Amino acid sequence: MRQYHIQLEEGEIGEYVLLPGDPARSQLIAGHLDGARHVGNNREFMTYTGTIAGMPVSVCSTGIGGPSTAIAMEELCNIGARTLIRVGTCGSLRKGVKRGDLVVMNAAVREEGTSSQYAPLSFPAVADFDVTCALRDAAIASGAPWHIGITVSGDSFYSEMEPERMPIEAELRAKWLAWQRAGAIAAEMECASLYIAASVRGVRAGGICVAVDEAGANDMPDHTELSLDTLLAASVDALRRLAHTR
Repeated sequence: MRQYHIQLEEGEIGEYVLLPGDPARSQLIAGHLDGARHVGNNREFMTYTGTIAGMPVSVCSTGIGGPSTAIAMEELCNIGARTLIRVGTCGSLRKGVKRGDLVVMNAAVREEGTSSQYAPLSFPAVADFDVTCALRDAAIASGAPWHIGITVSGDSFYSEMEPERMPIEAELRAKWLAWQRAGAIAAEMECASLYIAASVRGVRAGGICVAVDEAGANDMPDHTELSLDTLLAASVDALRRLAHTR
């Protein structure tokens, strides 16, 4: 059955799927696959399918945030996806996590709203252990600086970037300070929704991002001249490692 939002059906995707947010990045990642072909483009969901080590693998963009990520994940699982990896960008929350560093997200703070429609907030958003290990090993092999830890997944980009404009400025600043003191190392908008939905669906999920700024920076993140090559290569390498352990 053709899925409502991603407009794909069984047989058009692989069991393993990489999930960038930006549709343009789907094409970039597809360039790292063997024999990649364009199989779908509807709304924010741009999809390619190719192979890694002979194993069918797909790339499907999710757009920004939890709702569209969960929609893509649900519909991909309906037609055969069983391992899904978020691939994107994040903000740094820990000094030492610098612009251009790789960040493997092994768990997420559920500060978004989508996951609360799946499970109580007391249920943790945790990545699959095998997927996390594959991402860690791929990050190490890349030779780039890398980190592993907890991300904060939120819904509002501008309340993070410009809290002084918000009526709840004091609350926002207190929360961010608490998360930093508790050990969170990054911030983004998708992992918590993905991890919780994957747990409910009984599939595997993980996440790897590249940091676009440094902790304490007050300027808007600058994506220009930030190479994604290492991030994309590491995500594909992680899938190759997972394929060898099937």
